[in-house]
Amino acid sequence: MSTAAFDFDNSYARELEGFYVPWKGAEVPAPRMIRFNRALADDLGLEASALDGDEGAAIFAGHTAPAGAAPLAMAYAGHQFGGFSPQLGDGRALLLGEVIDKRGKRCDIHLKGSGRTPFSRGGDGKAVLGPVLREYIIGEAMHALVVPTTRALAAVTTGENILRQDGPQPGAVLARVASSHLRVGTFQYFAARGETERLRQLADYAIARHYPELASEPDRYLRLLAAVRDRQAALIAKWMHVGFVHGVMNTDNMTISGETIDYGPCAFIDAYDLAAVFSSIDQHGRYAYGNQPKIAQWNLARLAETLLDLINPDDSEDAVRQASDAINGFPLVYEQEWMSGMRAKLGLAVEEPGDMELATGLLSVMEAQAADFTRVFRSLGQVAAGDAEVAGALFQDPSGFDRWLTLWQARLAREPGSPDERARAMNLVNPVYIPRNHRVEAALAAAGKGDLEPFERLVDVLADPFTERPGLEVYALGAPSDFGAYTTYCGT
Repeated sequence: MSTAAFDFDNSYARELEGFYVPWKGAEVPAPRMIRFNRALADDLGLEASALDGDEGAAIFAGHTAPAGAAPLAMAYAGHQFGGFSPQLGDGRALLLGEVIDKRGKRCDIHLKGSGRTPFSRGGDGKAVLGPVLREYIIGEAMHALVVPTTRALAAVTTGENILRQDGPQPGAVLARVASSHLRVGTFQYFAARGETERLRQLADYAIARHYPELASEPDRYLRLLAAVRDRQAALIAKWMHVGFVHGVMNTDNMTISGETIDYGPCAFIDAYDLAAVFSSIDQHGRYAYGNQPKIAQWNLARLAETLLDLINPDDSEDAVRQASDAINGFPLVYEQEWMSGMRAKLGLAVEEPGDMELATGLLSVMEAQAADFTRVFRSLGQVAAGDAEVAGALFQDPSGFDRWLTLWQARLAREPGSPDERARAMNLVNPVYIPRNHRVEAALAAAGKGDLEPFERLVDVLADPFTERPGLEVYALGAPSDFGAYTTYCGT
């Protein structure tokens, strides 16, 4: 057993027996720490100095269980690309345990790639270095971009080679942190089995953990559905604001907490393109950038189906009506969240009726010109401060942008505050640096050859995405023309 101190309080294991299988990680030959997130460890109340080394590597590889841990593989189902699988579960992951962070927030510590479990369905339960480092990069970047997300606590190599289609690759495990790993698919698992009382137990647990203000409400299950709807609407709007494409919005990848989870075939757009797809397995664009709000609503409808017997056990038609009303409210909630964020990106503090047309007008110009989404929005801060030259240069033919600019500047003239104040506020929401796909791939390729410097450098740059810093200009640029079409894979 490890001597590193974790103050575990494992409510999932304690309160939800039958919702998981107790399990332990596989033994590995030579666990080694690749990157340890000391700042996050400190927030969690962990001993960073004790964990950033061999002992921590053994723990976060799943090789050694620390005192107080209750490692388990969680059960869940899910719709994957629209097709329902009644049993998925943690096939290569373990919930190590829960800790209470310095703000009093309960957090899961979860291992990904720690070996086979009873849910592995023929897989080896392992992960390899590239996807582990990708999830580390993207998760921490999303956190810095103020998007609710799971976070990376540690990346560890295991000292073994794992066979994949491209040949043997270094084995690795990611330790990640989340408010919880409750998913829409967790509810689907028990609904598919007709286990209404376990669904009630799960719903009450989710309410107590994530929405405690609902606990005493007589219609708490309907309110739970609406609360998850609202958090997911806010989350997807934030994805759209930063140009993030998840790639696998299956119901087992939608959290009840409203955090982003599972960074597999994900990417960020360079040119604004609603049809952007980066996943090798998304052949029909189901999870394209512009489809993400609709898919979120579809996923929430699947959650609603699991809650019908709880919403009104005596009148199924009434339960369907109430749940449908909640789900049909998603577009309005999403639009409000999206517009709130777009106003901030455009430097608008006051609401006016024409703001939607103003925002979509810019996006239409960007799409027609294949303009760089992130750079255009960042450049608007300079325009607000009186310099439009950089922004115009981002368009091959700036005439359409110039026409939009006239409308926007007239709109800004009705806003309070000085131009400099407006520019500063815009720069707090429009990033300079995002995980550019070519930079991510270069970092992963170098890491695969044993050079971690590009990975370390990229993680450090992305930790402060809103502050422009001398010497980092290349990190703000889109992919070179010879980078070609970008495809990501469900590599594990």
